[in-house]
Amino acid sequence: MTTPLLAIKGITKAYPGVVANSDVSFDIGKGEIHALLGENGAGKSTLVKAIYGLVRPDSGTMRWRGEPFAPTAPHEARAAGVAMVFQHFSLFDALDVAENVALGMDNPPPLRKLAAQIRKVSNDYGLPLDPGQLVGDLSAGQRQRVEIVRCLLQDPHLLIMDEPTSVLTPQEVDTLFRTLRQLRAEGRSILYISHKLEEIRALCETATVLRLGKVVDRCDPRDRTARELAEMMVGTKLHQPERPPHSPGDIALEVRGLSLRSPSPFGTSLKEVSVAVHMGEILGIGGVAGNGQDELSAALSGELRAPPGAVSIRGETVGHMGPNARRAMGLLCAPEERLGHAAAPEMTLVENALLTGAWRQKLVNGGFVNWTKARGFAEAVIKRFDVRTPGAHVVARALSGGNLQKFVIGREIMQRPDVLVVNQPTWGVDASAAAAIRQALMDLAQGGAAVVVISQDLDELLEIADSFAALNAGRLTAKRPVRGLTLDQVGLMLGGAEEAGDAAA
Repeated sequence: MTTPLLAIKGITKAYPGVVANSDVSFDIGKGEIHALLGENGAGKSTLVKAIYGLVRPDSGTMRWRGEPFAPTAPHEARAAGVAMVFQHFSLFDALDVAENVALGMDNPPPLRKLAAQIRKVSNDYGLPLDPGQLVGDLSAGQRQRVEIVRCLLQDPHLLIMDEPTSVLTPQEVDTLFRTLRQLRAEGRSILYISHKLEEIRALCETATVLRLGKVVDRCDPRDRTARELAEMMVGTKLHQPERPPHSPGDIALEVRGLSLRSPSPFGTSLKEVSVAVHMGEILGIGGVAGNGQDELSAALSGELRAPPGAVSIRGETVGHMGPNARRAMGLLCAPEERLGHAAAPEMTLVENALLTGAWRQKLVNGGFVNWTKARGFAEAVIKRFDVRTPGAHVVARALSGGNLQKFVIGREIMQRPDVLVVNQPTWGVDASAAAAIRQALMDLAQGGAAVVVISQDLDELLEIADSFAALNAGRLTAKRPVRGLTLDQVGLMLGGAEEAGDAAA
């Protein structure tokens, strides 16, 4: 038998109150694209951190090309030939591409020589980059290219990719997949983590499935449906979100000619944004990261003040109001950045529930916090949205990304808003949790609320939204009925192709 590139045997890692990995064993062969699947909290992140030297297992062994392998730091893993592209980019906006690449290398060459290497490698792999361009001026897809090229310059034998397509358009996904297949053809291996199961089926030839820290199945994902893969992950039948026929009501949220300068030097200013959302309607807003999503979300929530008359709720102008005043009027918002923006990392889930629920849930009376009621609200969110945590006393940063996302979205939905604005509602959550969140959004709209879903997941928008608009360079297209829109048309609209929008009308 051929010696595997990486052999993992009996890896176990426990933290207080939870066993992240329990006797995990599997092999990755040379020239193999291997999927690692599992729910949020299944132990995927802990396992890849062990491979990359960020976590030391409690027991078990790893072998690299037949030799013992136990990196105690990332530089040791990189020296062996392991590279990793993380879900969250680790780039500095104010530095150019070459400077960012140099910062991620253990022994970078002089910048002029490095720039030539970047040009060659990026072009060789179909990911062209300008080494002198500021990262702050790059699209999300181009930023990911920087991360990948930085890894490729290290000549890796194993490339670990964590949710690599979460910020890409369909066209950019195609480009990435061509690159990954080229790497496989060269004999390099890829460990691929994604909740997008159709991508797994299209790209990977082997899948290891984790559930509650244990390996529960192995398969060729090409022989399984996405639904079958999801049910392997969760161990039960998967609920398919459903919404009965409905008729939208009066206008709940209206934006008229909203132009707003971004407070960030690398942000995107809004330009003449106009749209109306009716009671009972779900408006899906698609856009590649960096096209004004954060600015639009902040302008709607009240974090950024809007010009007079630009934003109104049920006919009453609210552009001058802050977030608390808008919450009192029934407009709630869940921003994209869950840790540090939607939730305070060092605060408990009870305290985080209080932060946004104080007014609508009546958790404060006469300036005094009703902690019993606040705890009850947090526990209700945890129970309804299946947040995997030892309890409401746990601090937000201790939760996995997907479980914190469920808590943040659930906290806003359970306050029964009249208008809800959510930015990337299912980012980084597994198929089962994503289905539950989407169903909750549809139920909220069915109850009469107006819902604005800003998402880079086009499948998600086409599944749950009644109408769709594309955000590109701070401009919002006219909204169109979702029925009849194709994924290709939407992808072109996101890229600024006006003819695609016309074709979808």
